[in-house]
Amino acid sequence: MKKSIEVKTQTVGRNRRNFLKVSGLAVVGSGLLLASCSDDDDNGNMMGNDVFDLGSGNLAILNYAYALEQLEAAFYAKVVAGGYYQGASATVQQLLTDVYNHEVIHREFFRTAISSAVSADMVLPDLEIDFGADSQFDSEDFVINTAIALEDTGVAAYNGAGKLITVDDAAGQIYLGLAGKIVSVEARHASAFRDLKNPGSMDFAGNDILIGLAGTAPAFDKATPPADILAAVSSLGFIKTNFTAKAFV
Repeated sequence: MKKSIEVKTQTVGRNRRNFLKVSGLAVVGSGLLLASCSDDDDNGNMMGNDVFDLGSGNLAILNYAYALEQLEAAFYAKVVAGGYYQGASATVQQLLTDVYNHEVIHREFFRTAISSAVSADMVLPDLEIDFGADSQFDSEDFVINTAIALEDTGVAAYNGAGKLITVDDAAGQIYLGLAGKIVSVEARHASAFRDLKNPGSMDFAGNDILIGLAGTAPAFDKATPPADILAAVSSLGFIKTNFTAKAFV
């Protein structure tokens, strides 16, 4: 068995505007590690030193989505538990509560789906997530900008992972269909928060998140590979639990 190989990425820090502006494939030591392993590696999900691997095939995609949903649900749980941010209107509080409930449902769906389809031992463990000082959550800018970053990234992540789902059996076809349903909800979240930040503008579907195809104007959402998403998420330093993602190297 080869040792895990760390591929260093450009450090982005905690600038949410640069959430996806990273290069490389792996994690810089704040939560994730993309590993390169030989074909004779163990087939299980636990690597040396009890580091969990996301697995392969559809299992890897499910665990990958589950990791992202854990992060989103943890963020909104913190927002709601802290009484929202200072000055949040009743409408904004309802939006944040609704999004929190959606993300918890998504999170629990993936936990249940993996346990039912494979086994509980193959489910990514509960992640340790630390968003930093609680005082940040009193800031409207912090809450809304982080929400936008998480939701935009969720959309790009589902779009990028969809083509990797194997659909040669009924289960795979179900997973692809459900991923399409979840990504549409993530996009609604992103649009709501973007409009909240800049009401009455075109930012709800801004050109910073849309791309063009075959010479067309920007009118399509980005699709970002899992390796790039994991590197971007890791760069924020929120996820403290180490795990590997060999399938995406």
